[in-house]
Amino acid sequence: MERFRKRYEDRVSGIISGFDRIIFRGVLRSISYPQGMDIWLSSRGVLYKNFRAYVLKLSDQIKKQAEERARLEGRPNIYLQSSRESKEKIAQRIALKDQIKEGLICILSCVEPCFSYTVSRDRASKKLRLGYGQRKCLHLYFYYMDREFGLMHVRVQTWFPFMIQVYVNGQEWLARAMNKERIEYKKNDNCFTAIKNVERAQELSDRLGKRGWVRFLNGLAKRVNPLIKDNKLSLRSYYWTIWECEYATDVMFKSAKDLRAVYKGLSRFAIEEFGSEDVLSFFGRRMDGRYKGWVESTYKRGSEGTRVKHQMDGNSLKMYDKADSVLRVETTINNPRRFMVSRVTERKDGKKHRWLRMRKGIADIGRRVELSLGINKRYLEALSVLGEIKPSHQVLDSVSQRIEKKGRVYRGLRPITAEESRMFAIFLRGEFKLQGIRNEDLRREFYGEQKQSTEERNKASARVSRYLRLLQAHRLIYKVQKTNYYRITKKGHEVMTTSLRFRESDIALLAA
Repeated sequence: MERFRKRYEDRVSGIISGFDRIIFRGVLRSISYPQGMDIWLSSRGVLYKNFRAYVLKLSDQIKKQAEERARLEGRPNIYLQSSRESKEKIAQRIALKDQIKEGLICILSCVEPCFSYTVSRDRASKKLRLGYGQRKCLHLYFYYMDREFGLMHVRVQTWFPFMIQVYVNGQEWLARAMNKERIEYKKNDNCFTAIKNVERAQELSDRLGKRGWVRFLNGLAKRVNPLIKDNKLSLRSYYWTIWECEYATDVMFKSAKDLRAVYKGLSRFAIEEFGSEDVLSFFGRRMDGRYKGWVESTYKRGSEGTRVKHQMDGNSLKMYDKADSVLRVETTINNPRRFMVSRVTERKDGKKHRWLRMRKGIADIGRRVELSLGINKRYLEALSVLGEIKPSHQVLDSVSQRIEKKGRVYRGLRPITAEESRMFAIFLRGEFKLQGIRNEDLRREFYGEQKQSTEERNKASARVSRYLRLLQAHRLIYKVQKTNYYRITKKGHEVMTTSLRFRESDIALLAA
């Protein structure tokens, strides 16, 4: 990301990363699956034939508390005929009209799809059975003007298993945090176009990933669901997961003109040049036999701007222009199990750190931030290298001359020849960008191994070793300490990508 900042330092005023939109989902684990629900009903002495009446009684408690809350605080309690109406816009209008600075804005209710329980008759066994599936029920939306998060909402399902959804906005939280510290900024819609003290703003933004979310979310749950405070029901507290989460890196350009000057080229380059291997490398994966998923990249132009989106295994990476002067790169992790997290686990020989699948639970929110930020950085880094604007001779001339290093003379490179360019293309493949490339990898890709004798493989390996030393002498690659892997330097990226682009250029365009 520093390379991107340096590349456009005359146009960029700052870069800041942080949460955009976060949706938490709370479930009562003891009744969140059919077997658990069955056990819970048995412990309450509720028969299947009385299930509906029993649930209606509990559902009424949730609705009556909401009505009483709205009455006591003098706030609107509105039933919406259609769930398609924008509840956020309705809440915004009410907040503006009534000048709500803090507290409850309104309660909105509507019938929406959900997953819940029903009791039906099994024709084969002629018995009642408990089923779990999609149905519709009444949902209550509590809209607040929160002291920390601004406009937010809590949605509660009024039928078993009483799921809760909490929506907060990380950008609004940061704005209020900067207000407390009197940091000057400019904000347009849901992003910052300029910040006076970007370094301090980034420190504040990082706090959100370390926040004690459980206490905050449990407090909200108690406000909207009176059943969890009833000890006789033994529903306990909610288990919270991150249902949707967007982590954005915003590059704030000094003006809309500055962003327009570069964005068209960046977006076209991203969709035309970033292949599946590159997208996998952004997500920290490699294209090998173990990967069985798919990668999709789309380019969309609309009235609000141009968006490039890469999707992989339910997770996505987007780049788009926002608020005229902000380049936003945003990672959304909807399928966390594609990533690993280090956790302490109990073993027979004691506690040990192990790499395990990442969970949706908020316990792994710190790792989610680390991964999302890493993805955004790698994307911007790739854009900064591949989008470098320089005359080709400035890049290629320096490596085309003989050089002397430690008393040894090395030939100049021939960067636009077929053999050299083929080597460069192998180095730049996405699967080798993360860990690096070995002599064995380069030999196998360039020479192949079919029907090769041991002597032929040794000769090929020696040729590759000499070539690696040549690239090291020209400072295009470096060797990772204590490994057999080589990685590309910044200069190497410039030389290799420039030579490949030069070979692929249309002669008619060059002569025009």
